[in-house]
Amino acid sequence: MEIIAILLTIAGLSLFEIVSSVDNAIINAEVLSTMQKKARRWFLLWGLLIAVFVIRGALPLLIVWATVPGLGLIGAFTATITNDLHVIKAIETSSPILLIAGGTFMIFLFFHWLFVEPKNYGIRYAEKFFLAQSAWFFAIVSVLLAIIVWFALKENPLMAFGAVVGSTAFFITHGFREHAEQQEKDLLEKPRSDLSKILYLEAIDATFSIDGVLGAFAFTLSVPLILLGNGIGAIVLRQLTIKNIDNIKKYKYLKNGAMYSILGLGIVMVLDSFGFHIPSWMSPILTFAIVMYFFLKSKKEINR
Repeated sequence: MEIIAILLTIAGLSLFEIVSSVDNAIINAEVLSTMQKKARRWFLLWGLLIAVFVIRGALPLLIVWATVPGLGLIGAFTATITNDLHVIKAIETSSPILLIAGGTFMIFLFFHWLFVEPKNYGIRYAEKFFLAQSAWFFAIVSVLLAIIVWFALKENPLMAFGAVVGSTAFFITHGFREHAEQQEKDLLEKPRSDLSKILYLEAIDATFSIDGVLGAFAFTLSVPLILLGNGIGAIVLRQLTIKNIDNIKKYKYLKNGAMYSILGLGIVMVLDSFGFHIPSWMSPILTFAIVMYFFLKSKKEINR
């Protein structure tokens, strides 16, 4: 049963990494199409190594180190490459802070998509209604943060600080992404060197990887499993970027599936931080169910 649980967790992590980074893959494909073959080959080889082993390796390391500073940098590094029981226990002890930060980030990310971002309507009337109420986004997330912090203060002041850190991380990454959208337009419309395009793609890869890494802690606190699952997902997504990006674009509700998965994982993380027992299989099963629903909905639309 333990092996089945591990395989289910890795599969869930990989699927979540793929669907949550579809936008990133589309951006990569569009920018790569404007680059020379040599530069494309360089990015697809070394860019993959940087995305998988450096960014997705360094982020869990930094998160673990920030959450459990008593481990020290060496101890945090050990946690990213081993399943040492003492390290895992230290992470689990401080996990409410990590979980509430990640959960707050994920929930904010979902509400921004729901209220502000243009979208294909997977749940037509509800999503259309919320998009028309975009002015309410900041009011809703501010009230939500106040509620989370209020209850967190009763549990542990550091949990309240974690929730604030999660909201701060959201607004920082959101600012970078808005800037990246403008940069993408400039890259596609104005002549730019291949080097500047590669640097842009690496930067955008880094910002998109934050969602996958933070969401991964809803699946497991075992950093090696996170590295393996996210790494497999990143490799698969990079191959799709090379070969089948036009086909991916046809499945227009995959983004909806990713965002509803993000909401579900965010709620799981926040509840878990407050001591509610959430079974380990809940996150991967929830992700598979939501993504499969919107995948089949997209396929039905294509057939129609």
